[in-house]
Amino acid sequence: MRDQKQSLREKVLLRRKTLAPAELAGWHRAIEARVLSLPAYNRSRSVALYSPIGNEVETAGICDHALNSGKAVFYPSSGGGATGWVRVDSRRRLLAQNGGIPEPAGGAPLVEGDFEGLVVFLPGVAFDSAGHRLGRGRGWYDRALAGLGSGPERVALAFEFQIVESLPVEDWDQGVHQIITEKRIIRCFGAAPH
Repeated sequence: MRDQKQSLREKVLLRRKTLAPAELAGWHRAIEARVLSLPAYNRSRSVALYSPIGNEVETAGICDHALNSGKAVFYPSSGGGATGWVRVDSRRRLLAQNGGIPEPAGGAPLVEGDFEGLVVFLPGVAFDSAGHRLGRGRGWYDRALAGLGSGPERVALAFEFQIVESLPVEDWDQGVHQIITEKRIIRCFGAAPH
């Protein structure tokens, strides 16, 4: 199963790496517009975002909108609290850390009281319509999502070519409720969070 995951991971990452900047910009805008009109996002009191790497879907506009709307905004942190997300009050509070990935510089960790009304936006390498997610292979998001339980809404942000027919799934893999691409919103029913 690991070989199958790694082969798919390499294929999709290569495709994502070769995307033209102009094409990417249009896709980013389309995905952001879908996020900002998503009922779960509009109802949310807080959002967890990620700092994109390697041509992942941009989240800066979502962050700015959320902060301007009075939502609490959290980002992954390798030095964060139990769940690994830390609150920021500005994108300027994100500084390059491990591997050059921007992480929060200080701030309060995401705690159980923040779980109600929380929408977690996730990156990934590939997804299927059942809500299974293939990440980079380190398991950080699987562990962090397991710590949140089943309450928060989990929304993957991906490009249409990252949607595959099916993914190999292991017991610890954490699924998503919805996937937003530049073309559609996929509501997932098969990969309920563990």
